[in-house]
Amino acid sequence: MIARKPWRLSLATLTAAVIATMLLLSVGLTFIGVTWYSTVLDESITSGLPPDAAAAYRDLNEHRVPDGQALLNLIERLNAPEMEAETDLKIQLAALVCGLISAVICAIIGIYLARRIARPLEDLTAAADALKSGDFSARVTPKSGGTREVSSLVDTFNALATSLDTMEQRLRFNNMAIAHELRTPLTVLQGGLQGMVDGVFPLERDNIGHLLQQVEGLGRIVEDLRTLSLAIGQKLVMQRQPIDAAEVVRAVLAVARPMLDEHGIAVETDLRPAPMAADPSRLRQAVLALLDNACRYAGGGRWLRCETAPSPDGGAVIRILDRGPGFPEDMDAVAVNPFWRGDPSRSRATGGTGLGLSVVQAIAIAHGGRLEFANRPDGGATVAIHLRPQ
Repeated sequence: MIARKPWRLSLATLTAAVIATMLLLSVGLTFIGVTWYSTVLDESITSGLPPDAAAAYRDLNEHRVPDGQALLNLIERLNAPEMEAETDLKIQLAALVCGLISAVICAIIGIYLARRIARPLEDLTAAADALKSGDFSARVTPKSGGTREVSSLVDTFNALATSLDTMEQRLRFNNMAIAHELRTPLTVLQGGLQGMVDGVFPLERDNIGHLLQQVEGLGRIVEDLRTLSLAIGQKLVMQRQPIDAAEVVRAVLAVARPMLDEHGIAVETDLRPAPMAADPSRLRQAVLALLDNACRYAGGGRWLRCETAPSPDGGAVIRILDRGPGFPEDMDAVAVNPFWRGDPSRSRATGGTGLGLSVVQAIAIAHGGRLEFANRPDGGATVAIHLRPQ
């Protein structure tokens, strides 16, 4: 069951609600204060009046008809200039004092609410500083009651931090893997050349041929790494042209026939026309890499099937099926790890550079498509390149 995210107000709505609440609270506190002081002022005025005028004032407040002479004395007393000026001054001072008190109270409440709203941003700032210093494990804990924008920002930051953490781990592993891949051929080259210089190994064609194979292996590693770097820079596929994916696969099979015969692999084909716009050289590189991968890992199955078909969106699908051991349960490792090998011993004789599937995936993505892995129910694996039209 998918957990539903809690409903949250937007920052604009929350800000408007807080401002409106503060205004209403300020007006309300001012009104209560002035009303209270009016009562006090009434009592003060009553205590300063003559008895008959005070009685008339009380009768008016209680909605009774006062004595006529007492009412005249009250009106004359209240209309006195000094009394009127003093009363107006007291009312104005009361309104000012109550307004200031209510403003201070509302400011304190507003500061508290603003800090509560901004607290996740402070956490984000601290986590961003940690991320900047290289701590990719920094995360921000979502706070309940936050705004929609802040919650979305926290989720985005956590996703970014997770992605950076994964990339950092992958980069560390890739550096170790590259060192591992380069160490063996360089060691063989160094030892062989040093032996020839020292006269231990004779300077013969066979020995030089073995060293040349190591150089060719280094060249393949460098070229695969270059291909991946071009893919990262989105410069892997620069120019497309109309092709038929079936013809491309047919041409690659013809070139790879000696390699397939050497491993004793029988090839079946179902190459249906699949016209589209693609980079033919990169497509040939991807298909050849899949065939080489099948020879290394699935050669024991002695069988391979190549299929092409048009896709509903106007693209093409290239599918390679074999009867080998298949992929491991954690198929994500195959796609994510550029140096993944099916051979646990990482033998160079059977494992190649370990970059083949990553190169194929990069070519598929550069064409707007994807690389799909699957294990067949009756044994073996299926690798499909899904290409989208331009």
